[in-house]
Amino acid sequence: MRAIVHPSLSEIPVHQMMQALASPVRLAVVQKLLDGQVHQGSEFDFGVSQSTLSHHVKILREAGIVQNDPEGTRCLMSLRAAELDERFPGFVEQLRVLSAAG
Repeated sequence: MRAIVHPSLSEIPVHQMMQALASPVRLAVVQKLLDGQVHQGSEFDFGVSQSTLSHHVKILREAGIVQNDPEGTRCLMSLRAAELDERFPGFVEQLRVLSAAG
């Protein structure tokens, strides 16, 4: 299995994070992860194929928003909330507001 690379948030410009959140599917993934739990990719049903969902998750990971941890044949996903709030104070709270408004 290929190693999953998670970029340091110090390397991620805020506009890259905003671009990653511009997709309704990616925003829906983040909204589900706002519960603070670890989720399996199979829990997400947003009306897209598994390969399309994987692509969206990759964009979120490369933007520093989500953490992916392979566990056997599963890939667990969580929001990098503490890291995001450290780098961009209030960012996760703004995601919650955006989620509630949607």
